[in-house]
Amino acid sequence: MTPQEILDQFGPRESMEYDVVVVGGGPAGLSTAIRLKQLKADLSVVVLEKGSEPGAHILSGAVMDPVALRELFPDWKERGAPLLQPVTGDEVLFLSADDARRTPNWLVPECLHNEGNYVISLGAVTKWLGEQAEALGVEIFPGFTAAEVLYTDDGKVRGVATGNMGIGKDGAPHDGFQLGMELLGKYTVFAEGARGHLGKQLIARFALDEGRDPQSYALGVKELWEIPADKAKPGLVVHTAGWPMDEHTYGGGFLYHMEGNKVTLGFVTGLDYQNPWISPFEEMQRWKTHPAIRAHLEGGKRIGYGARAITAGGLLSLPKLVFPGGALVGCDAGTLNASRIKGSHAAIKTGMLVAEAIVPALAAGRAGDELAAYPEAFRKSWLHAELDRSRNFKQWFKQGNTVGAVMTGIEQWLLPKLGLKAPPWTVHRHAADHERLHAASQMEPIRYPKPDGQLTFDRLSSVFISNTNHEENQPAHLTLKDAAVPVAVNLRQYAGPESRYCPAGVYEFVNTDGEDRLVINAQNCVHCKTCDIKDPTQNIVWVTPEGGGGPNYAGM
Repeated sequence: MTPQEILDQFGPRESMEYDVVVVGGGPAGLSTAIRLKQLKADLSVVVLEKGSEPGAHILSGAVMDPVALRELFPDWKERGAPLLQPVTGDEVLFLSADDARRTPNWLVPECLHNEGNYVISLGAVTKWLGEQAEALGVEIFPGFTAAEVLYTDDGKVRGVATGNMGIGKDGAPHDGFQLGMELLGKYTVFAEGARGHLGKQLIARFALDEGRDPQSYALGVKELWEIPADKAKPGLVVHTAGWPMDEHTYGGGFLYHMEGNKVTLGFVTGLDYQNPWISPFEEMQRWKTHPAIRAHLEGGKRIGYGARAITAGGLLSLPKLVFPGGALVGCDAGTLNASRIKGSHAAIKTGMLVAEAIVPALAAGRAGDELAAYPEAFRKSWLHAELDRSRNFKQWFKQGNTVGAVMTGIEQWLLPKLGLKAPPWTVHRHAADHERLHAASQMEPIRYPKPDGQLTFDRLSSVFISNTNHEENQPAHLTLKDAAVPVAVNLRQYAGPESRYCPAGVYEFVNTDGEDRLVINAQNCVHCKTCDIKDPTQNIVWVTPEGGGGPNYAGM
């Protein structure tokens, strides 16, 4: 049965009305809700979160700049916010296959200085934000996906509908069927994170990216380790560039020492890579074998794994933030600062800014219009100034890592010393990430070493410790526009890149009786969105599974 046939048979859906509906219970969505209630306590505000609880699907490095949190809660320390480990030192390393050169501190660009910042679990911070929101009277619905945007007859956003529960693989309702609900708001704020399922639709419907550079993404593959006490260096922040990436592939590693003898580390690969033989997961495993990284981990134990796409295009790729009836915030819009490798402070700030636009609009009796005050306030904010300073960052790296490193040094180190707050030039790019993939026959295959099970691992054992689970009897949430394309195009022309770019082993090509076919193991999906971004034919479309499914990250 199609969704419309289900609605025709079992509808109409029940509805609930609110002043503001927030889609996504991450830092941006929760900060939106918190700021709304701070400004006007009697507003009705609901937050939909597809994870089992706030923080369950949150994955980030993370070093956090507390600037926005301090604005949201000046007493965040007294409230017990889990920012427990101040940064105590920075190391920026350029790696070759067997050597590491440390950049002198005086040469490190301003964007990579972390004085006053904290090494955190963003999942823990998000859970804490959820507690603060609930204490203010925000309704949070964990385990509920926003599956559909609802519109008025004249095309304004009027809310969202949650996904139906209890639909079998055949598309028909079974004994556990429950029809989704409509959550209607005078304004709806979308805070789904990078490549949001509904945000993507809204950007297309309202042409919010018209006149902007194509958005650019990266995939972060992350692990959490527990290490011997004598190896712990609480607060040390390490960033690496160079090996194992080649000159034309953007990427780099991070390794942060947390409190409690824990190390959070990962590798980020730009999804604009050209070689279809690249596996971001395998690059991360290979990176760990470098002596400069191995030294931090030997004798330790891996206790967590996850992966997530990162919206990294910056200011030049930022879509219009508002449309009739709603707004985009955080990584759903793309406010992460890739040069700083930070986005949580931007997410919190955009949530505050949109709330500060909504409250006076509601007080004036408005609803369903464009919140022009939000982008206006953003343009006047410290966040816009910060993103403007780094607006060319990802564009320079499109021209090679050497050019990217040199120009980042000029724009982020030299120009500030000359008194310039932002570069006087702008560099644009025109190709989306999926358009940059070359045919497999044109590129050199990559042979990755086998995992040893102690320092390096395979995908399936990694997914296991991400606590990923989906109700098995449901339609696959990884959908194909044309079922013939994976074999006819992707396998034939690009050697089946989905079997390598997915960090969870969701996609595999099998040959049965001489015929190739694509198998989709949707149960493994960690909701990273890489397939939706990197598929060269844009044939794969990620849609929401049943609420509560996916990873359940702990300490990440």
